[in-house]
Amino acid sequence: MLHDSHGRTFEYLRLSITEICNFSCTYCLPDGYRKKPGPGFLQLDEIARLARAFADLGTWKIRITGGEPSVRRDFTKIIETLSQTPGVRRLATTTNGYRLKEHAQSWRTAGLQAINVSVDSFRPDIFHAVTGHDRLDEVKAGIEACLEADYEAVKVNAVLLKGINDNDLGAFLDFVRHRPVSMRFIELMRTGDNAEYFTRYHVPASVVSDALERDGWVRKTRTPGAGPAVEYIHGDYVGSIGLIAPYAKDFCKSCNRLRVSALGKLHLCLFAELGMDLRPLLQSDDQLDELKFFLGRSMHSKVVSHFLDDGVTGGNHRFADIGG
Repeated sequence: MLHDSHGRTFEYLRLSITEICNFSCTYCLPDGYRKKPGPGFLQLDEIARLARAFADLGTWKIRITGGEPSVRRDFTKIIETLSQTPGVRRLATTTNGYRLKEHAQSWRTAGLQAINVSVDSFRPDIFHAVTGHDRLDEVKAGIEACLEADYEAVKVNAVLLKGINDNDLGAFLDFVRHRPVSMRFIELMRTGDNAEYFTRYHVPASVVSDALERDGWVRKTRTPGAGPAVEYIHGDYVGSIGLIAPYAKDFCKSCNRLRVSALGKLHLCLFAELGMDLRPLLQSDDQLDELKFFLGRSMHSKVVSHFLDDGVTGGNHRFADIGG
């Protein structure tokens, strides 16, 4: 098992397969995707070797991220490859949902077990304003298609934004009242490029947690391999609420996840200054032992916290660069 010098073990890998996204969300890619010079994104054989190395070291949960991962033409093949990797027991993805209605079933058949869909508002005008696309109805249809396809977990992500969706808690709760869906609220985080945006739109996650607790929601016990969300349940609701609060005390104490960018760089933290290049070790099956040794040794460089409270944003300029 991969472990660091702070007593944490890492069974969860967030694997980005592209930096491209066809949406232009105001908090992530406000100017849309812009191609950068340099090498292309990880290829299928490189992804397969990477997954095998992590799985051999005890990583059993992989989340495919982007950008928007489904823009890749070989996305379904990537799902098949990862789901068939010995040791991988949980395969998930995060998507903006634009291809979901048509592909929910085929991705499930290929081996995808869990899915997160980004919906920052259930008001069409706000959804359009945040994402740059008038596609709320088709995204919602995609969520319903996931429920029909019997995914093991369906989650909806919303980034909390002051004056935009922070007063929409009632609408979000209504969505999970009769659906087995986890509605997850993500506190806006500072990055290298969003200082002004952060100051204008940041809402403390405690605004949501306080409201939930006043209305009788209770915290759910954390499950093995779970991400950073604190889960809430309520007897009157089929679904649940998740809250990702990176500025909360001891947020990093339960960290169990590592990140690899679409360019093959290992990021020990979302806010690390630099990624460590794994790509030279992904070119041959004969490099597996060397790759695993490098991964194990790298864990000793993982710091105890992201230090967001100190204004540290690291080398992360946009979340699309390494998959959030």
